[in-house]
Amino acid sequence: MNLIDWVGTAAAILTTASFVPQAWHTFRTRDVSGISLGMYSLFTVGVALWLVYGVLMMAWPIIIANTITTSLALMILVMKLRYR
Repeated sequence: MNLIDWVGTAAAILTTASFVPQAWHTFRTRDVSGISLGMYSLFTVGVALWLVYGVLMMAWPIIIANTITTSLALMILVMKLRYR
């Protein structure tokens, strides 16, 4: 792996890992009152587009990180719509 791959992998791990505690808290408590539907909708679409970008670029760090984050964000978005 070259330096670019190391940087991309580190960024993917850190940004995905930073999202997990909030997702876990939301799943555990089912408290979505502090989540903005508009912001989370835009965030989820944005992360999904990063996933598409990663696929088009064949960039595995981007693909893996955004697959995980898109999945978590979609689950939280569904909870927001269901438990509001």
